[in-house]
Amino acid sequence: LETTGVKDSIVLTGYVPEPDLPALYSGALCFVYPSYFEGFGLPPLEAMKCGAPVIVGNATSLPEVVGDAGLKVDPFDVSAIAGAMGELINNLELRRELSVKGLKRAELFDWRNTARQTLKVYEQVARKPYRSAAIT
Repeated sequence: LETTGVKDSIVLTGYVPEPDLPALYSGALCFVYPSYFEGFGLPPLEAMKCGAPVIVGNATSLPEVVGDAGLKVDPFDVSAIAGAMGELINNLELRRELSVKGLKRAELFDWRNTARQTLKVYEQVARKPYRSAAIT
């Protein structure tokens, strides 16, 4: 940070309590999450729900979660990550576009809808006749 000239623009927060996250996401120029090992990807989804443009790693579930509402980069390519960050920093129109797309995309991931869909699957399984496996 010392040699980059951006030291005064960067805040290393350490742990942030969950109730404070929406304020950080909402005020962020962008949210960068170049994960290469991810179960689902809630942090980028939370950031999109707050209107932050996102950059994610192009591995695991993240591309599916983000869809076309964020930039995807190779999480092992520092130049690609820096390039995507530069693109968002310097392109207000792209930030606005991804913010709007992110808000719409985040609406698809609703806990009530997830619960309804899960219940529907359980009901379908419960209606199927039980068949025991044959032992040979």
